[in-house]
Amino acid sequence: MPLSKVSMIFACGTALFSDGYANGVIGLVNTILKRLYPTELANSNYSQTLSSLAFAGTVVGMIVFGWISDKIGRKTGMMSATGIVALFSLLSAASYGANGDVYGLFAALSAWRFLLGIGVGAEYPCGSVAAAEQSEDVGVSKAAQHRWFALATNSMIDFGFVIAAFVPLVLLWIFGEGHLEPVWRLSLGLGVVPAVAVFLWRLRMENPESYKRHSMKHARIPYLLILKRYWRELAAISAAWFLYDIIAYPFGLFSSTVVDNIIGDTSSLVVIFGWAVVINLFYMPGTLIGAFVVDIMGPKMTMIVGLCAQAIIGFFLSGFYSQLTEQGRIAGFAVLYGIFLSFGELGPGNCLGLLASKSFPSGVRGQCYGVAAAIGKIGAFVGTWIFKPIITAFGGPSSVRGNTGPFWIGSGFALLSALIVLVGVRPLTHDGMMEEDEKFRTYLEQHGYDTSQMGLKTVSDPETGSIHSEKEIKETRPVVEDEKVAAHEKVEEL
Repeated sequence: MPLSKVSMIFACGTALFSDGYANGVIGLVNTILKRLYPTELANSNYSQTLSSLAFAGTVVGMIVFGWISDKIGRKTGMMSATGIVALFSLLSAASYGANGDVYGLFAALSAWRFLLGIGVGAEYPCGSVAAAEQSEDVGVSKAAQHRWFALATNSMIDFGFVIAAFVPLVLLWIFGEGHLEPVWRLSLGLGVVPAVAVFLWRLRMENPESYKRHSMKHARIPYLLILKRYWRELAAISAAWFLYDIIAYPFGLFSSTVVDNIIGDTSSLVVIFGWAVVINLFYMPGTLIGAFVVDIMGPKMTMIVGLCAQAIIGFFLSGFYSQLTEQGRIAGFAVLYGIFLSFGELGPGNCLGLLASKSFPSGVRGQCYGVAAAIGKIGAFVGTWIFKPIITAFGGPSSVRGNTGPFWIGSGFALLSALIVLVGVRPLTHDGMMEEDEKFRTYLEQHGYDTSQMGLKTVSDPETGSIHSEKEIKETRPVVEDEKVAAHEKVEEL
């Protein structure tokens, strides 16, 4: 397969690294802020608020840019997204309260994180959708279409989580625990580097061919017909994403908190962050192995297997928590906790984006993907807020039940999500997006919709040599033919 084809898929999806980095690093930044401002944060929900505002911004970005992706263009959405991420990563690092006021600092950081979230959210219906469309372009092997998409999107998110844990650790080694302010500011600010790199990578990109052929940029979108045909898949994928993000994001974001509960509050940040790196590394085997499995088993079955395996590991962690967290067995707990996260990436982590991007037609793919992903992020929003109350309700962080409660609930959600996918989601095939686009056109025509409005690809008219849209050529060619006939008749008369 030509390297340029793989490059285009990764150019579309790699910016999701920013999602993993931005959401992963804030958990460790919160840990640092608690050490810097223990009194101000002691009786507040600031850490959840900061994380939740980023999720809220992400939801806004997914919905708004889902429409932009379909009605203005994939490339316009992607370039805007990376610009937003770069700008507000810098502003987050530079957050400051008037006259050094701590609460002003928190307010500024919260505002910039919300706006950063909009850019991160925009990448889903723009970058992921474009990556999916590029994966079925001419020259891409059918046996690897799903693989390249997974590697370019979810694997990038997971790699972002790993780097998000490693960067603060390296900065701690450099500055030491006595100088934490440059650690958290640089941890946030370095998020600008991948955003700028991807921005430059995308400069010479064009919109994918399937978008050019089937776009509804200049057409009225028949939302009622779309809902009538796709409501089942949209509802099932959205519900599964909601349940999975309740599991995935809280456990990922609070990995340092979980480890802190096990090894004690007196341990150094270097130790805590070191364990966070170890745990986040377990995302990678799951997504990488899953990327090579998904083309064999299909996204639907791969997701179900991953969810069921994750549930089994979660129930095991709950049942044997006391034994696993005894002195000297922390490594065993970390390994199983990492496997729990890894199976989540092998299944739903890789496959939700595949299902959301390849189950819908090109004309509304960005909006359908944006809705499903936004509902998933709402699940992440809910998860960040219920994680600590669940621990408290089960007996608090110092009790066995308090630490096992989230695993029981998360494993139950994983099984429910698997059931929803089994019942409500249809299997995907290679080149399935192309087939669905043609079926969608036929469906619209059967309901009286004028499909000649669709598409924006320009081609050379063989009769005139000039450049027009396909629709314009179809409309003007009869006129040209009539003119030729009239001219021929006039010659004969002379």
